Amino acid sequence: MGIYDGRHADLYDLFYASKPYAAEAGYLHDLLRRFSTSPAHRILDIACGTGSHAIELAKLGYDVVGTDISDDMLACAGRKAAAAASTVRFEKQDMRLLDVGQGPFDGVLCLFDAIGHVQTTAAIKQTFRAVHRQLRADGLFILEFWHAAAIAGGYDPLRVRRFDTERGEILRLSETTLDLAAQCATVQHAIYDLRADGTYEFAREQQVNRFFSLQEMIDLLDDCRFDTARYYSGYSSDEMLTPETWHIVLVARRRG
Repeated sequence: MGIYDGRHADLYDLFYASKPYAAEAGYLHDLLRRFSTSPAHRILDIACGTGSHAIELAKLGYDVVGTDISDDMLACAGRKAAAAASTVRFEKQDMRLLDVGQGPFDGVLCLFDAIGHVQTTAAIKQTFRAVHRQLRADGLFILEFWHAAAIAGGYDPLRVRRFDTERGEILRLSETTLDLAAQCATVQHAIYDLRADGTYEFAREQQVNRFFSLQEMIDLLDDCRFDTARYYSGYSSDEMLTPETWHIVLVARRRG
C-alpha cells in the first residue's frame, strides 16, 4: 500500500492546495441526497489523508469519521480539525480490515483514487467486503478511481512542479512508470526543500496506484455485493467517459 509519511505528509496540503475540497464535498453531499434511500447522516471516509473532505462534509452537517493507515497524515488531519473546531473523529485503520465501532454508517467514501493503493484484486475485494460490513442496509459507497484508458494513453513520464513557501520553494519531481499487466503506476517523488539561505532538505517518496476500467470496477463491486447506481467523469454531471477522463466517481449501493 502507498503510505504518505514524514515530510511528504507534512507537505501534502501544500501539494494539493488548489484542489477544490469544499466544492467536491458539496458534490458528494448532492450524491448522498439523490441516491440514499433514506436520509444519510453518518459518514465514514476511508483513506481520508489529511481530512480535508471529511472536515468540509462536517461543515455540511454530517457526522463524520475519517480513517487512514498513516500516523503522520492523521496527525495533520487532527491539527486541521482542531484549528477548525471540527467534530470529525479520526482513527488509524487499514481499509482492508475496517473495524470502526461507531457504525453502521449511511455512507462510506473512498476518494482521490485511494482504492488503487491496495493494488491486488484480492486486497480490493477484501476492502470492499470490509466496507460492506460497515454500511447499513442500502447504504451508499462512493469511490473515486483512476481510469485505465486515460492513464495508459496520457500519463506524464516526468512531471516537475514548484511551490512557494515562506522559506523559499519546494521542487517536486515525479517520475511515473506503468506496469500494464498489473495495471499499476509507480510514481517516484523527489522533493527538494530549497531555502533562501542556500540550504536545502531532500526527501523521496514512492507511491504505487492501480488503475481500472469501468466494467472491471463494476464487476469487483458486484462480486462483493454492491450494485452500481451511477458513475461520472470526475466531479461532474457527465456520464460519458472518454480517454481524457482521468478520474471516475462511482456510486454503489450495499446489497443484502
